[in-house]
This record gives sequence, structure tokens and C-alpha cells, in this order.
Amino acid sequence: QRGSIRIDGVDIRRMPQRELRRRVATVLQDVFLFSGSVADNVSLGRDDIDRTAVQRAARAVQADRFIERLPEGYDTAVRERGTNFSAGERQLLSFARALAHGADVLVLDEATSSIDTETEELVQQGIHVLMENRTAIAIAHRLSTIEDVDRIYVLDQGVVVEAGSHAELLLARGRYHELYLLQYENQQPAAVA
Repeated sequence: QRGSIRIDGVDIRRMPQRELRRRVATVLQDVFLFSGSVADNVSLGRDDIDRTAVQRAARAVQADRFIERLPEGYDTAVRERGTNFSAGERQLLSFARALAHGADVLVLDEATSSIDTETEELVQQGIHVLMENRTAIAIAHRLSTIEDVDRIYVLDQGVVVEAGSHAELLLARGRYHELYLLQYENQQPAAVA
């Protein structure tokens, strides 16, 4: 309710909405895919994102692995809401979309919460590529998504209770440490140490 959000020193309230939308990409927990081709879903119909750019983005986030196995590759039809793809595949397509659009700021809102552990490694690689050279805001309950970010803010009932790197927060043995232990309690002790 106070303060401002700035991108490169410019208050976003002073930015034309079209420019703001081009500079910020959002990857949500529940990915929306629309009817059309895989390539159309990545480019969102923008003329300045050609097939080469779509393929480059898909390759960078590891989505090309499953796209190339599809019957018609990038021209494969996407059923309504992407029901012909797994949650992990839909997520990788959304990463490719965000990368292809070249946004400066990336917002990941629970981007890995609905994927299976088998797909998680591919998605994690995709996230790392996506976040390279960008300002990224990652909202996550799955701590593996944020372990190597520069700064983590821990919220408890809407209040910031801790801030620091993954290592700093583990050493502090506060709320983040508790969450980490809860999340990894069923794994080998070495992973938690």
C-alpha cells in the first residue's frame, strides 16, 4: 500500500502497460495452454517470435526432448487447456514461452508444485536457464526450487520472519531450517545435513 516497484529505476506506474507486460513474464502453478499448436503456445502468436526463436527457447529449457517425440513436433495440436500433456510438460512449455518473450523480470509462482519428482530435475534445469541474467521472484513451498537463489525471504502468516541465502538460513536454525527439515525428513540424513 506504500512505496513503489521500479524496473531499471522507472516506477512501473509510469510505464505504458504494454511495455510492462513485455518486460515481466509470469510462470504460474497452473499453466494455461490454449488450442493451437505447440509453437503457437510458446510464441503466443507474436510475429517477432519466429520458429527458430521458439525452438531455441524450448531447447534451452529442455522442452525440446518431449516436443521432438510428438507426432507433429512443434506443429502438434494442443487440446483445450493442454490436456494431452503432463503437468511437467505443460510447465516446460510455459518456461519456453517466458524465455522466448525475453522478459527482464520473471515471476515464478509455485512453478514446480504440481510436477512429479521424475520431471523435477528437467524442470529445475529449465528454471536455472530461465532465471539466468534476469531478476526473478520465485514464490515456492518446494524448497529445491529456491535453494540456489541469491536471497530468500521467509514469510510466516504474511510477515517476513527471515531473509538470507539458503546456507545462511540453514545456519540460523530458524523457520526456514524447520521447513527444510520437514520437507526432507523422509530422505537420507546426508541430504538434510
